[in-house]
Amino acid sequence: MEHVLSIDSFSTEDLLALFRLTDRIKHYPDRYREVLSSKVVATLFYEPSTRTRLSFEAAIQRLGGHVISTENARELSSAVKGENLRDTIRVVHGYADAIILRHYENEAADIAASVADVPIINAGSGSNEHPTQAMLDLYTIYSHKGRWNQLSYVLSGDLRYGRTVHSLVKKLSESPNVTIYGLSHPAFRLPEEYIALLHKNNIPYHACSRIEEIPSDIDVIYHTRTQLERMEDSDESVQEIIIDLQALNHFRAETILLHPLPRNREIATEVDQDPRALYFAQSKNGMYVRMALLTTLLGE
Repeated sequence: MEHVLSIDSFSTEDLLALFRLTDRIKHYPDRYREVLSSKVVATLFYEPSTRTRLSFEAAIQRLGGHVISTENARELSSAVKGENLRDTIRVVHGYADAIILRHYENEAADIAASVADVPIINAGSGSNEHPTQAMLDLYTIYSHKGRWNQLSYVLSGDLRYGRTVHSLVKKLSESPNVTIYGLSHPAFRLPEEYIALLHKNNIPYHACSRIEEIPSDIDVIYHTRTQLERMEDSDESVQEIIIDLQALNHFRAETILLHPLPRNREIATEVDQDPRALYFAQSKNGMYVRMALLTTLLGE
């Protein structure tokens, strides 16, 4: 049994093998229609989700598997009666061959794994990590650039609370010859623990507050929305870094723009038709990457 709790669990070789399988599934989907024909997978989501939940559930069904699900477990499960997460997992692992878990607490996936008899897949844990999002982000970069090392990155928006950024930084910290610019307002800067990780691995990191401070020959922009749901007890004012066509045209034609979605106003809709904007293709890639992951974990 193998859990997917952090992107740390996946070496570069693991990810490359996963991406090769993703390509095969994209090109030859009929070969994989029965991979999970005898499997039941539970999706337990204690926070709202569109892309992650639906792409996982589509992946399961396209592989021939079966889904049992609760899309709002915080309000529509026995959690409202006081049942703790450990007990919920102990019950659900009796029904399913794997559990895909999204939760508002940072340590939820680790707690679930400590009592589960089936694989736990972390589909987002508080502001901590979102490992399968990092997988599809890296796959999208790899598909367009042929690598994710030896590239320059802008990580922008909410770097403080954005768990997708945190997972991505962890893997980029292991990638040689990478340079990262962190573009954010001061209240939303990358936490020191991640900056320290980059510096430990000799990855240059430059904190910026204006697009004009960043070189125009950047390879990848990874933009994020402000995580308002993480700020209930915060006095921080909400300020967005806006990417419109004028901002995007600061960068070269070969730059690609990613976003984990959903977006609010931090990317102008006028950008959607620009060939550098890959966030909808990125989202679709999520289903195929998750198909490959499920095939690796549960396929016979």
